[in-house]
Amino acid sequence: MRDSAEWRTLLLIIIGYIVWTAAVFAPVGLPEWLRILLIVPAITFHSSLQHECMHGHPFRRQGLNDAIVWPPIGIFVPYLRFKSTHLKHHFNENITDPYDDPESWYLDTTVWRRKPPAMKRIFLLNNTLAGRVLLGPAVGMAGFLAWEWSQLRGGKSKVAVEWAVHVVVAGTLIALIARYGRIGVGTYLACAYAGMGILMVRTFLEHQAHERAGSRSVIIEDRGPLAFLFLNNNLHSVHHAYPSLAWYRLPGFFRQNRDRFLRMNGGYRFATYGSVFRLFAFRTKEPVEYPLEHRASRKP
Repeated sequence: MRDSAEWRTLLLIIIGYIVWTAAVFAPVGLPEWLRILLIVPAITFHSSLQHECMHGHPFRRQGLNDAIVWPPIGIFVPYLRFKSTHLKHHFNENITDPYDDPESWYLDTTVWRRKPPAMKRIFLLNNTLAGRVLLGPAVGMAGFLAWEWSQLRGGKSKVAVEWAVHVVVAGTLIALIARYGRIGVGTYLACAYAGMGILMVRTFLEHQAHERAGSRSVIIEDRGPLAFLFLNNNLHSVHHAYPSLAWYRLPGFFRQNRDRFLRMNGGYRFATYGSVFRLFAFRTKEPVEYPLEHRASRKP
């Protein structure tokens, strides 16, 4: 799947860091609102580039791929922990399972029924697109931290080390922004949250619970700015079938095999992100309860 066009990914990484650095630190007369409008998508884009790098791009040596996107400009999530949980997510048979898939947004029925009414309302709102953008980063981080705590309790000391390193480096970055940045720390943290919120647009419909593993990943045939910001990961069924296929190869490969992919994923497809907004901005896409009880019930 590797080819000579890998320079495109490296170029985007360089441009992304230049834009982010200029928006945060450049001593030019940019108004704060413009800096914010640059920082927020830069953070979202950096997450998309992290995803690309953890799947083996642009270099043959994975250590180099990790190193060039490791800096935690998004503050909240350690790259190495994101990588570990995301690669576990790629066991396609486990996708959406609330126990085995660390990126699942579903809750087991027993867990759901134990939630207090206020928490249920939050989770239901989180299952609308507007709610996912506004609340999703906080809800997602809570679930992510719960997963990480379970790993620590399971004796995985590597998790603690990676988190400790992340806290030190992210703290250093915050200190540099406080000392040399052209934007306040509180504003920057709000930008990091907003950057995660934009990312939630991509993850909102990425997966659905379905008996067939191949029908769990979506195709959104969007070719607009959001598709670029997400590095074509809106063609998510293609990505799960061919996770090492580079972002710039996904659209052409999908076009050549469109009918096959739509058969494979059972027609789980949307035309554009605009249609997703119209359908689900203020409507829940599906229940919070995990519908495949026979899978979740096997867990302790």
